[in-house]
Amino acid sequence: MIRSEKLLAWSMVMAALVFVGCKGNDQQAQKAQPEPQKTETPAQVDTPSEPASSSAAASTAQPAAAKANAKPGGTLADTKALLTPKKLSEKAPDSYKVKFDTTRGAFTLTVTRAWAPVGADRFYNLVKHHFYDNAAFFRVVPGFVVQFGISPTPAVSAAWKETKIKDDPVTQTNKRGSITFATAGPNTRTTQVFINLKDNSRLDGMGFSPFGTVDANGMNVVEMMYEGYGDNAGPDQEQFEKQGDSYLRKGWPKLDYIKSATLVQ
Repeated sequence: MIRSEKLLAWSMVMAALVFVGCKGNDQQAQKAQPEPQKTETPAQVDTPSEPASSSAAASTAQPAAAKANAKPGGTLADTKALLTPKKLSEKAPDSYKVKFDTTRGAFTLTVTRAWAPVGADRFYNLVKHHFYDNAAFFRVVPGFVVQFGISPTPAVSAAWKETKIKDDPVTQTNKRGSITFATAGPNTRTTQVFINLKDNSRLDGMGFSPFGTVDANGMNVVEMMYEGYGDNAGPDQEQFEKQGDSYLRKGWPKLDYIKSATLVQ
């Protein structure tokens, strides 16, 4: 347990939430910091010691064959389109659904444009052109967030690296099941998003604006994503962007993947 006399010290270090390139020298990683649960050094950011997800044991038993089934989707035209981000600026419908087929099963989320119009438009264009197909859930922090949104293709990652969009006002709370863009500070959203594994209302005041929610029982699937690496042993985002999916497969073979993310009626 955290000693009560250290709670104040911990609250003073909870400023930076999401960064790009978690181990780079000049780049900060897009990541939201978990709340501490068991630590004797409040100033040090650690993954909580006790996973809050009830499916933690199941996450360690992922069959290797299921991972091998993850394949890139979309067409050659989609791939070419992703290399020219400025052309992908279509306005999203007022509401739309996205189906994620993953190595753990399928789930669907509903996006409501009025909640965060800029973010909803960006996500719509990324999904429409299959940006998230074959992307890894590269950061899973038990009882906090599941994060994804780095392309498995280095050229695509490079194309989107500086395509920052302005922040949306926060109109919804970061409740369990909501999806939100990760940031590296004000007005720095690009392609990375995270799904809240619990009610993280403290993120609201930090500018994280949810734009959709996971439907029905979809969180049963989201909570199964492999969480064994946590924050302390996960991949270097900067190297992931530069080297692509082969970098992850070599060092973090148990990660789960998105097979496809598609717009549905």
